[in-house]
Amino acid sequence: MRIGIMTSGGDCPGLNAVIRGAVLNGIKSYGHEFVGFRDGWRGVKEADFFELQRSAVRGISKQGGTILGTSRTNAFEGEDGGAENIAAMLAKNNIDALIAIGGEGTLAGAQRLCEAGLPIVGVPKTIDNDLDATDYTFGFDTANQIAVEAIDRLRTTGDSHHRCMVAEVMGRHVGWIALHAGMASGAHAILIPEVSTSMDQICQWVNEAHERGRAPLVVVAEGFVPEGMEEAFSVRGLDTFGRARLGGIGEMLAPLLEERTGIETRATVLGHIQRGGVPTAFDRVLATRLGMASVDSVSEGAWGTMVALHGTKVNRIPLRAALNNLKRVPLERYNEASILFG
Repeated sequence: MRIGIMTSGGDCPGLNAVIRGAVLNGIKSYGHEFVGFRDGWRGVKEADFFELQRSAVRGISKQGGTILGTSRTNAFEGEDGGAENIAAMLAKNNIDALIAIGGEGTLAGAQRLCEAGLPIVGVPKTIDNDLDATDYTFGFDTANQIAVEAIDRLRTTGDSHHRCMVAEVMGRHVGWIALHAGMASGAHAILIPEVSTSMDQICQWVNEAHERGRAPLVVVAEGFVPEGMEEAFSVRGLDTFGRARLGGIGEMLAPLLEERTGIETRATVLGHIQRGGVPTAFDRVLATRLGMASVDSVSEGAWGTMVALHGTKVNRIPLRAALNNLKRVPLERYNEASILFG
């Protein structure tokens, strides 16, 4: 078989390991050929691809980003989009199947194309770890590690100046990164989208830490909505999918905390730093296993499915299982962490 691979949506540590795992398993186990589409659905729609030889994936599992490039392109927009045009492109170039690596938007497009009869298999990708269909997604562990290292550095300057430090991390709809990074770094308050918290409560936690002689540390997810606000803080307009570009909640909270507690407060937004750099060992192994499993799915004609981690096993489930069902932080997990606040 001749198989196309694409990466779409936000970049994520581990993407290259998926590509390498797929290509090596496909060549060694099945004798498949591979092509790589550049920049996600854009490359698929425009037939922008290159031959993906074994030499092209040599040593890439430890590299961040994606050798294929990525974009936030809609598979159904434009004159060259849609199932009919993409099917014609695949047939013209003798491409028998497509492996789509991406998040909910990418997999939703893949699901629609599969319903129209296209041979596609998915690999879930999201740093936020918010896809309910899989226990963990690659990139999440790396983002946590990067966040913890950065927050540890913030704590040293906070301790030196007796300041309150606010660290804003990724998390549009869910607070998994904030929860894990906050617990690992010993945060005195963790603020997540799933739990609306009042300024009075946040100030109380900050004051309690300060009264014990500590420099208070607050970790907040970008999608956190304080009590009294109706939606997440955003001053950056909309993205290509019409969603608000989040970010800045930390900068909004810092002056409020300083005003109400009298403690000098500084905010840092980690932003895209969490996406960059080399993936952790855990993410390299998980991504490699998912890539290998995706080729097994293609070889068995399991169209309309995606590979997912359940426990320690990689299973095959329908693409639709990943759609419209976010994996939110359970209240009991947040309550467990909140024992450590203040």
